[in-house]
Amino acid sequence: MTTILLLLLASIIAGLSTGLFFRVWSLLLVSPATAILAATVLQTSGFGFWTGIPIVVACLIAGQVAYMAATLYVHRGELSMQDDIGDDPGKHGHGHIDDENE
Repeated sequence: MTTILLLLLASIIAGLSTGLFFRVWSLLLVSPATAILAATVLQTSGFGFWTGIPIVVACLIAGQVAYMAATLYVHRGELSMQDDIGDDPGKHGHGHIDDENE
């Protein structure tokens, strides 16, 4: 049980650090590395194939959820769409969107 909790904790830390410092494309490297590391640790700890699959999937889901939480934390002020409708666009928005529909 300790092995499973440590793998989940490591996945969460990897997801948080990826979300805080890198873009979503870095998950293409982090997710397979997490799966391979978790499978290797579980195999050496004596877990069977069918027992290890849900644990590896749980590690991947925990890492993805941690990545999303970190990304939402970093970009919490840029997610509002209220500025995009009026004349003053947000950081990534465009003004006069309501004029395009006329």
